[in-house]
Amino acid sequence: MTQIAPETPQTETHVHEQPLSWRRYFSFSTDHKVIGIQYIVTAFFFYLLAGIFAMIMRGELITPEPDLVDRTVYNALFTMHGTIMLFGWMFPVLAGFSNYLAPIMIGAKDMAFPRLNAVAFWMVPVFGILFILSFLVPGGPAQAGWWSYPPVSIQNPSGQWLNGEFLWLLAVAMSGVSSIMGAVNFVTTIFRMRCPGMGWFKMPAFVWTVLAAQMIQLFGLPALTAGTVMLLCDLTFGTTFFDPAQGGDPVLFQHFFWFYSHPAVYVMILPVFGIFSEIFPVYARKPLFGYKVVAISSLIITALSAVVWVHHMFASGTPDWMRVLFMFSTMLISVPTGIKVFAWVGTIWGGKLRLDTPMLFALGGLINFVFSGITGIMLSSVPVDIHVNNTYFVVGHFHYVIYGAIVFGLYAGIYHWFPKMTGKMYYEGLGKLHFWLTFIGTTLNFLPMHPLGLMGMPRRVASYDPEFAFWNVIASIGAFILGMSTLPFLLNMISSWISGKKAPDNPWRAIGLEWLLTSPPDVENFEELPIVIAEPYGYGKSEPLTENMG
Repeated sequence: MTQIAPETPQTETHVHEQPLSWRRYFSFSTDHKVIGIQYIVTAFFFYLLAGIFAMIMRGELITPEPDLVDRTVYNALFTMHGTIMLFGWMFPVLAGFSNYLAPIMIGAKDMAFPRLNAVAFWMVPVFGILFILSFLVPGGPAQAGWWSYPPVSIQNPSGQWLNGEFLWLLAVAMSGVSSIMGAVNFVTTIFRMRCPGMGWFKMPAFVWTVLAAQMIQLFGLPALTAGTVMLLCDLTFGTTFFDPAQGGDPVLFQHFFWFYSHPAVYVMILPVFGIFSEIFPVYARKPLFGYKVVAISSLIITALSAVVWVHHMFASGTPDWMRVLFMFSTMLISVPTGIKVFAWVGTIWGGKLRLDTPMLFALGGLINFVFSGITGIMLSSVPVDIHVNNTYFVVGHFHYVIYGAIVFGLYAGIYHWFPKMTGKMYYEGLGKLHFWLTFIGTTLNFLPMHPLGLMGMPRRVASYDPEFAFWNVIASIGAFILGMSTLPFLLNMISSWISGKKAPDNPWRAIGLEWLLTSPPDVENFEELPIVIAEPYGYGKSEPLTENMG
């Protein structure tokens, strides 16, 4: 006998657009799936822009002399590369994945606050344009780095209030407001809108990681947003929060900044952990090893992320007792992270591996993440951190996390859910070409930064001693390969979406509510809400995932 779940009351009533029209992607849509794709596509535009900045920088660094761009231009490119990659690419693209998948995975018809969801997205192109406009105002773009430390960031050589740093700070503050609105929406949706039978330990691992990441946004992001507003007041209105010449404390801003900006790494990588946890069981044909421990470890990472920020300030006059405390807490957070790695290896071990493009990117991301985790443990040690502080070793570690692990995970997710999002199959040959170019380019680009750092090459410089030339040439070659790797990806995505083979509802024989829907899903997802009766990741089990499906 088929059971029909009573429809869960929506927190906010709204009307969806008609499906299958390309115009909906340029409208103020309240459909979480449309908003998710809007996030992803918009973020990818900023990813390409920031990538061009990176290639220009690596073109400068291929020779010791500053012979490609002026040092001032290099500083601007350096600042805007990091800024746009984080605020224009990473956070929006992860919001896109979370928007598209989380409601479907928990059996909801939409997010809890659909109009708030749309507003949060439409702030992204606004503050992204502000970043770009900072190149065009008097005084040029911001040049104080993506962390914008005072007193450098509160200097105003142009003497005008409308300058590059002003627009930069305004855009970062807007980004913070957008992300906080999104966090409220995600946490409310996951807590209040799960379908009948969707208990906490029946949620997919991806939903657990989204919840953990958005809880960090709620308690950590207000600190960065407030610090940015205070810095904006120092720059524009003459306040003295961080101005040492007027009795302010510039180190206070570092606390505001890193209290959020190190947990922000977990905001970015936790959903990627969720993507790994969804992909490995599918392409290994095995249940996720240690599902409950993997789920709980996400919340442990959230809790520990609140007590690690000072390890970025070991060289900022931090007392010895504080150095030891935060060295311990930073090393401790590797434990729940290592639990996840152990679970993924246990899932893969003995499985019937299918090395399609999503699995290749997931495996590459896992390899890169393990390497970045080893160097991260090294940097958590006070003596090592002080020795390599402000060298390319830190840059190499950071990019192995951000690009080697997170971007690889994002690519894995894009390929895995592309058939569901578009109703079309991508071209596997182009996907594998994209993977190998990306993996080779990543290795050549970022691995040489570690010996460069150990040799003493400082970061944030446009020229350097000739003794560093060999590794810089290798890194620049890798950067150019990495830039070229996006070409087969763009060709694959665009041509597949326009004229690719029609995708079946479940091309990967995966388990999850999203794979029981049509490709792409209907506007309201479910005609009637499902009733979940099985544990997730039940490969090899006989029971169905749901008792009924509208």
